[in-house]
Amino acid sequence: MDLKTASALRRLRLVSAPEAVSFLILLLCSVLKRTTDFNAVPVMGAIHGVLFVLYVIFWLDAWNRTKWSFGTAALYFVLSVLPTGGFFAERKLRRESENAVIAARAREEGTVNA
Repeated sequence: MDLKTASALRRLRLVSAPEAVSFLILLLCSVLKRTTDFNAVPVMGAIHGVLFVLYVIFWLDAWNRTKWSFGTAALYFVLSVLPTGGFFAERKLRRESENAVIAARAREEGTVNA
């Protein structure tokens, strides 16, 4: 894995968890808006919107650089629209990047011809 691909995966990973947290907070704010006088939906909606747009941009970049299959790319996108999906995406991306680092080190050491 080259440095640009690793960076693309890292960016996607770093925005996954905050995007998921903002989605959950937005849902909580929506419930509070309807049950109390508290209305933070406009603020949280904007924050979540920015994080979601960043997630989609980073997702497209990672898909382009990693050459994921359509199914893998679709999985990461679906995880972005589920309330807790960003946490699962982050965990899966972390494993994927760790495996890529291990494979790159093995190739450098000559133990694997991959």
